[in-house]
This record gives sequence, structure tokens and C-alpha cells, in this order.
Amino acid sequence: MPPVRAMSEAILYERLTDQRVRCHACSHCCIIAEGESGVCCVRRNVDGKLVSLVYERPVAQEVDPIEKKPLFHFYPGTRAYSVATVGCNFSCLNCQNSYISQYPREHEGRILGERVSSVQLVAAAKDSGSHTIAYTYTEPTIAIEYVLETMRLAKEEGLANVWVSNGYFTAETAELIVPYLDAANIDLKGISDRVYHDVVGGNVRPVLDTIERLHDAGVWVEVTTLVIPEVNDAHDELHWTAEAVVGISPRIPWHVSRFFPAHRMVDRPPTPVARLQEACRIGRDAGLRYVYLGNVPGEGETTLCPQCGAQVLLRSGYLIRENRLNEGACPECGEPIDGIWFPSA
Repeated sequence: MPPVRAMSEAILYERLTDQRVRCHACSHCCIIAEGESGVCCVRRNVDGKLVSLVYERPVAQEVDPIEKKPLFHFYPGTRAYSVATVGCNFSCLNCQNSYISQYPREHEGRILGERVSSVQLVAAAKDSGSHTIAYTYTEPTIAIEYVLETMRLAKEEGLANVWVSNGYFTAETAELIVPYLDAANIDLKGISDRVYHDVVGGNVRPVLDTIERLHDAGVWVEVTTLVIPEVNDAHDELHWTAEAVVGISPRIPWHVSRFFPAHRMVDRPPTPVARLQEACRIGRDAGLRYVYLGNVPGEGETTLCPQCGAQVLLRSGYLIRENRLNEGACPECGEPIDGIWFPSA
């Protein structure tokens, strides 16, 4: 095991007998023996104390359009200062960010990232002109200590906070972040435990609970499902996934995104665009007000009024070509468009 340059005692854990600990940050609730790490590989038991190996150790700091998260109904056209540490509590076969999310798992526990304090991170976000700090690229839950500290400071400095998450975190984690969390995009990999077991390493129920918990707490939530051929692209699977989102709220935008071969899943082709178009129809037929087609630039990106079908927010890739919102409503029929907009929108 390589040496660790910086550690911070974790939150959300309990001490057990025989110097074991149980982590309560994510829904794996790992029981970790002394000297071992949890599923995420970045929360380790050191002498009967759980520590974070990625506290103040970001491996990525980038400025992105908020639409890249993707968040289409949250301050459109603004920038998000995107931050990540290494590690993840999932081991998705198709992970597009595996070089950082799986790095500790695939490199004998090694941790990447230079020391950057929360104060420095928030200052950098403000200097970049970003409206939001987005905790993204890898799972923010596994760095909850660093993320929570940054979220608090960001709020004090007038910045919004966004999580891009797999949703596999506990009610205890949700309770801590909700006071500072403005929006989240939650990956819903599918609706069956088969998909989660075979591809991800988990189960679906905690993810649905998270979506509902955040929505009920007043956090703006959007959901993304990566449509993978022969994994979760069957009509019934897509229909049941859409129905699960509708059951929480038909006002939650659903992004159905195109799969491209990546990481350990290179044995199948990209998702046919026609299949994604069908997924969009399935979502709308299920009762969702806003359904988007992702990873196909120029198609299925524009926000349509769910009442009259008028084009309200016209997009091209991650760019807003035209914002026709009128005080948060359709300019044609006056139907309120769900989301968090600037007052003039």
C-alpha cells in the first residue's frame, strides 16, 4: 500500500469491535477492517479510525457549461466550476471517466491530486466567473468531508452548488448536503437490480430513494439514463424507468443519453439514434414533461413547452442559441416552465 500524504478523519461512520468501522456515507455501508479501505478505495480504516484519503486532493478543476452536467433547467447558459477527486463507490463497466474514478482501485490504492483547500477552490471558482461549483466527473459522496466544507463556503460567497451523482448515498449524507445543495443530476442506470448488479455494483432502490428525497427537499433534480444496447434499452426497461421518474414527479427532466464503448464495455456499438428517439417518446408517453436526447449534438436538446409544444430554450450542443422564456413561462401560451431561472427569464 503506497504512503498517504494527507488524511482527514471522516464523518458519517461508527466504530465497531475489533477496530472495525462502518461507513455511512454511501449505501454500501461498508464494514472496514483496520488497514483496509471501503468499496470506494478512498476511505480507509487507520488504527480504528475512518479517514478520507482525498480530503483537499482534487484531481480535476475545469470550467464547463452547466448544460454539460447535464442540467437544462438550472440557470441555463451559465458556467460551472467542475471539481473531482479520484475514486468512486461504483465500478461501472462503461465508465467514461474510469482513468480517475477507478484509479485507486486499479493502481493499488494510489491517490492523485495536489493539495487545494476549500478556500482556494471557492476563490478559483469565483475568479473563473462561474455561477456554480459542480461536484462531478467522479462520485462526490466519497469525498463528502471536502465537498461539504466547500459547499458551505461556496454558499457564503454567493455561489450555487450542484452534484452530478450516481445517487447511491444515504439519508444521513442527504441531510448534510441538502441545506447547501441547489441542484443535482442523478444517474439512473436502469430500473432493474440486474442492470445494477451486472454493470454497476449496487442496486437501484437507494438511487430512487435519493431522487425522491432530494426532490421532496426542494433541490432541483434532473435524471440521466445512459441507454446501453442489450443492457437497458428494451422497451419495457425504458418504460419502467420513465414511470419510476414520473412516480416521483413528472416535472423532473429526463436525459436519455447515447452510449459509446468505453472502459471494460467495448464489445457493443454506440446506441442507435433511433433507439434514443424511441426512448424519448416512451418518456413523454409515460407523462414526463421534459425529455432530452443526450450525446447526439444538434438533436433532442431544445426545451419544448409541455402545453403547446413551442420552442422555449433552443440549444446547440452545450450552447444556448435562444432563450425565449418569459418570466419563467412559455412565450406562446404562458405555461410555467419548471426550473430555476434568473429573475429576468
